[in-house]
Amino acid sequence: MSTNIKPIKKVLIIRFSSIGDIILTTPIIRSLFNKSAVNVHYLVKKQFADILKGNPYLEKVYSFEKEPQEILQELKNESYDHIIDLHKNIRSKRLLAQLKRPSSNFPKLNIEKWLYVNFKVNKMPDIHIVDRYFKAGEALKLTNDLEGLDYFIPEADKVDLSKYSLSSNKYIVVGIGAAHNTKRMPLEKMKTLLSNLNEQVVLIGGPKEKAFGDQLVKENVINLAGSLNLNQSAYIIKQCRLIICPDTGIMHMAAALKKSIISLWGNTVPEFGMYPYFGKHEVPQFISEVNGLSCRPCSKIGFKSCPKKHFDCMNQQNMEEIKSFVEKSKV
Repeated sequence: MSTNIKPIKKVLIIRFSSIGDIILTTPIIRSLFNKSAVNVHYLVKKQFADILKGNPYLEKVYSFEKEPQEILQELKNESYDHIIDLHKNIRSKRLLAQLKRPSSNFPKLNIEKWLYVNFKVNKMPDIHIVDRYFKAGEALKLTNDLEGLDYFIPEADKVDLSKYSLSSNKYIVVGIGAAHNTKRMPLEKMKTLLSNLNEQVVLIGGPKEKAFGDQLVKENVINLAGSLNLNQSAYIIKQCRLIICPDTGIMHMAAALKKSIISLWGNTVPEFGMYPYFGKHEVPQFISEVNGLSCRPCSKIGFKSCPKKHFDCMNQQNMEEIKSFVEKSKV
């Protein structure tokens, strides 16, 4: 007896925010596109839609200001064959209930993260979140091609490096922004870090980081924080030889662009499964963290200030190890 299974022709991916989390879903987008005749749509908050602007694997990007219900009828009209929920929160579950289409999601591991943060009991599986996202794709028989993350920069956002007296592959980028202060290196420690970099340095971040960056400017350091949009910042990263940045969206952007990364870990830990992801590509990287602190991780996201007041996870970062990696990367 033969069975008629309706082919999957149109799939919606749900990931509302944020920069890094959206970039980490790009292998799923690519895998879906590479399945014959599958049209891939994406649902995201409007403020993050530019991240997907140049992605050639997406047929359509839907966005909303505050709630996905703003475009509910448009989504219903699409009559998706399948929805992959890579956000998996109350809002996305409510939306799935309203759309009434076949769907799948991924193991978010909230209990394991809670145990690690509150009791320092590490029950996290040794699996990157990209591979956890692919658990949501098992229903569609998606496989990870191990080509890593994607980030496509629109032609209009390419930056004239000569405007800043920069040359391709001849400067280091330092990311100074973070949504939470406990992911960001404090001012005096950042000054020490920059004093060890004997080559051109470009600071990048959002408008909120401009004043912080202005305090770091010196002969070999220029501050472009607040001067570039997200895609322009990506272009500056693409042309650098190395980037130093916290555990933020910029780190995942750099991984997508296959750049050598020194990642600075404060209140979060790589064991959460969101360290730089390169797939099968061998790209030099160095994870800088202070091991052995009884208070770490103190959050899976971050705080405005250190709950213990000492901020040892950043203040005790080993500057000599970072300097050594920078020097070796010149070879």
